[in-house]
Amino acid sequence: MSNLIARSKFCLTAAMVLLVHSWIGATAENLRYSPVSRDVVETRLVKYAGNNKQREATLKQMFAEAGCDDQHLSEQPVKGSKLPNVICLLPGSSDKVIIVGAHFDRVSEGDGVVDNWSGASLLPSLYEAVKIEPRKHTYIFIGFTDEEQGEVGSHFYARQMTRDQVAAADAMINMDTLGLAPTEVWASHSDKRLTGALAYIAKQLNVPVTGVNVEQVGSTDAEQFSDRKIPRITIHSLTQETWNAHILHTSKDKLSAIRLDDYYQTYRLLAAYVAFLDQVASIPATPNPH
Repeated sequence: MSNLIARSKFCLTAAMVLLVHSWIGATAENLRYSPVSRDVVETRLVKYAGNNKQREATLKQMFAEAGCDDQHLSEQPVKGSKLPNVICLLPGSSDKVIIVGAHFDRVSEGDGVVDNWSGASLLPSLYEAVKIEPRKHTYIFIGFTDEEQGEVGSHFYARQMTRDQVAAADAMINMDTLGLAPTEVWASHSDKRLTGALAYIAKQLNVPVTGVNVEQVGSTDAEQFSDRKIPRITIHSLTQETWNAHILHTSKDKLSAIRLDDYYQTYRLLAAYVAFLDQVASIPATPNPH
């Protein structure tokens, strides 16, 4: 098989030095966040069973159990889909926003654990990691419908955003196909500031992260936000080896394909990352009232 997966140079290079200087003081040790235990992450991962309608209901229930109440948990009807996007809103002190998303739908082959219950089931755990701490950004956690049908849910969500909502969005973090290997980032389709921040916090945590570009594999929900000029980053776990194993969209996409140690390390990194972005992403100064 020809090489469809391309490794990318991914580190804190000289081009990022000025950004790093602005992050001094924001380290893993003083980040305000509360990651859930490995048991919680794995318990949510094994709730993958069922068709897409059942998975949507399971994701909504997991958000509710994580503490996202009826006032902040909603279903967004999506034009062109029989199922809604699932949205959990976590308000912050400013109008700036960080979007964290993953699609919950699956294809008919296999169990759809890797693609993409691995991403969707982390959403409630990431919500829990930041929900009790003071924060500047409003977090919007979204389970997208029908990514497998052409990114229908993410396209609808991104296109219905107003100009003000687009301007308020500092970052879109997309999770797709996790746990096959240590954390990877689609570097060529991710904002350089966001990838630099990921590399920085990964080094703080001593968690491996590599740039692996997957242009020849397909697209992802993050591209819908890129089309609106919103900074985005896609986190995945594909390598040439795991791609050659023919796991995605086959009967091999099942729980046993997940490397649980790598999967929890990815969660640890992402929990710190979403908290870190709240501290370092741009927040305009609030003018004093006259």
